[in-house]
Amino acid sequence: MEEKIAVIIGAGPAGLTAAYEILKKTEIKPIIFEKTNGIGGISRNIIFNGNRLDIGGHRFFSKSEEIIHWWFSILPLQGHPAKDDILLNRTLPYSKGPDAPDPEKDDNVMLIRKRISRIFYNGKFFPYPVVLNYTTIKNLGFIQCIKIGISYIWSRIFQIHPEKSLEDFLINRFGKELYEIFFKYYTMKVWGVSPKEIPPDWGIQRIKGLSIINIILHILKKMLRDTSDISQKDIQTSLIERFFYPKLGAGQIWEKVAEKIREGGGEIYLNNECIGIHFENNKILEIVVKDRKTNKIKRIKGDFFFSAIPIKDLIIGMEPSVPENVKVVAEGLSYRDLIVIGLLLKQMKIRKNEEEYINPVNNLIPDNWIYVQDRTVKVGRIQIFNNWSPYIVKNWETTVLLGLEYFCNEGDGLWNKKDEELFHLAIDELCKIGLAEKEDVLDYVIIRVPKAYPSYLGSYKEFKVIRDFLDRFENLFLIGRNGMHRYNNMDHSMLTAMTAVENIIKGIKTKENIWAVNTEEEYHEEKN
Repeated sequence: MEEKIAVIIGAGPAGLTAAYEILKKTEIKPIIFEKTNGIGGISRNIIFNGNRLDIGGHRFFSKSEEIIHWWFSILPLQGHPAKDDILLNRTLPYSKGPDAPDPEKDDNVMLIRKRISRIFYNGKFFPYPVVLNYTTIKNLGFIQCIKIGISYIWSRIFQIHPEKSLEDFLINRFGKELYEIFFKYYTMKVWGVSPKEIPPDWGIQRIKGLSIINIILHILKKMLRDTSDISQKDIQTSLIERFFYPKLGAGQIWEKVAEKIREGGGEIYLNNECIGIHFENNKILEIVVKDRKTNKIKRIKGDFFFSAIPIKDLIIGMEPSVPENVKVVAEGLSYRDLIVIGLLLKQMKIRKNEEEYINPVNNLIPDNWIYVQDRTVKVGRIQIFNNWSPYIVKNWETTVLLGLEYFCNEGDGLWNKKDEELFHLAIDELCKIGLAEKEDVLDYVIIRVPKAYPSYLGSYKEFKVIRDFLDRFENLFLIGRNGMHRYNNMDHSMLTAMTAVENIIKGIKTKENIWAVNTEEEYHEEKN
């Protein structure tokens, strides 16, 4: 009997999940083609100077038990304290299993991490999500807080209907005053346009379960919650207090999955770009792949095809012909690109009134990341990787590894800056907002990530034209963030792949259940 082949384009979380599920549940052989030389897509690690920088800063959290068990099947949950847990005398709900790994002895382990993120605005730190506690009132001032309260009450009484933009969406949930302070400018940094120009779909996709009322209810529930429960299923994603994280960074889990795929007989080809997709009637027949090192071209036939690459690129490569209206919509899809500037420092600068937050072991603030709302700098977020895992920073106690995120458009002035110019921009901005000194810089690395975030701008409002065209191909499955042009979290990207594999097993022809992933309200996350 001839062996069946599943061709997977893209070695990010969705593509790797699809391949792994195919190996576990079918007799089909998965073959993955990845354009870059890395495993894990935007969830990979960049190694420099002995450190493992996580491009995105990926929290492993899901309300799907299937996803959590899947992660733990690759990297078991820690059963003993990690290095920083020991030094800080921190107690966490570790696994009680007899074989639960010890992070100090085993590398294949998933850590439990405390989630702390804050907003940096007007030279001061604010809790995220914003809540009118003592710190917020002190930093904003009593009069400003009164304005916020009145504005919020007004927004609840006089709701904007219908919501025509992200601005309407946010004002309805937080009031105009809070929106102007903490949402408007940051959103402009991330997407490059005013929230007035962004459809409300983005808010529906990412933060529709978050509001001031939900934040207040969360605080009240927190007083009664069992702190030993690590599932946090009753908590809105933006409010979680703990998350999981691989000991050696987000990329570690995908490197392990890739190992298991190869061990199981699957194949993974890096630096191999899909440049053509041939179809006939309602079936994909083969793809054309170019080896980016040798420039050799090869044709790969298959029985099933999974695409996790940007839909714009997929449509461009389809032959013999794609309807003109589909081409036009695909060409009009927009993306937001990302530059991550990794900085290795001797130390971060301690700010006045921050002493109470300082980690006594390495003299560092405890944040996983900081949302930079300051309008005088371009940086959007700052990751502090020491607080993600002490094992991804080579000298955890004596150096600080940061990731500064800059949102841009491929080909614009920021994207085209030389690496040295970007380095100077990053350190100048850190110094400007008072978080570092130039003389403390030890090393840096620049990572450019094209098409990091599919945008709901451009021709997205006509996306149904593309979906209707591609859904007609019975053996083609669109999965993942870029594959579906949908701003999914990592766990949702994985679920789209799992659902697609189940459809093959069960003979389900429709793609409705794949598109239905991540439409339930309680699932969404705030991250850019």
